[in-house]
Amino acid sequence: MLRINKVLLTSVAVIFSWLTMVTVVQAQAQENPVLMLQSIANNMISQLKANKATLKTKPGIVYSLARKYVVPYADLDVMSKRVLPPQTWNSATPAQRAKFKSEFTTLLIRTYASALTSYQNQTVKFYPVRGGYEGRNNIEVSSEIVSPDTDPVRVTYRLVRLGGNWRLYDMSVEGVGLIDSFRSQFADILGNGGSMDELLKRISSHNAGNQS
Repeated sequence: MLRINKVLLTSVAVIFSWLTMVTVVQAQAQENPVLMLQSIANNMISQLKANKATLKTKPGIVYSLARKYVVPYADLDVMSKRVLPPQTWNSATPAQRAKFKSEFTTLLIRTYASALTSYQNQTVKFYPVRGGYEGRNNIEVSSEIVSPDTDPVRVTYRLVRLGGNWRLYDMSVEGVGLIDSFRSQFADILGNGGSMDELLKRISSHNAGNQS
């Protein structure tokens, strides 16, 4: 079974951070990445509170929210390519690449949404982009997940501007990067004699075993 790096699952903050890429917002908000993230986070908090009583017993609710709202705001093409060794991605067939993107998307959703069932009234604070974002196509947005009972958790988003809108392509929690974490796991499988087909089989098996 594929083993998920537990460093990125040490708090609900990790999950909550990932899922703050939520809900369609106005075009003017998308032009300002900080306002976009804050607006989206506020919307997500209201949904979590509304479903708080059933989050643990019905994790499918969280999966549906993630599938519906996260995917449109993430650059999954770039993420899928970066998370694999270049030689593996370059030698993969179009069918293998499409399959990997699909399974990797499901893996992200299942991994991070699983801990969201423990939501305990966290809030999110975003900070201005250092140096501004005007005229730039790649930026980092810093934030903190604030919890009533624990120290704040630092989360950094990495976004790229595509067609006037901002899209997430990586994030880190307390310095631990999402892409780096999964890349390390996949490299271990591939480095131990595993092929692209074997990696796809492992991820698919893991996803199937975490259905709800």
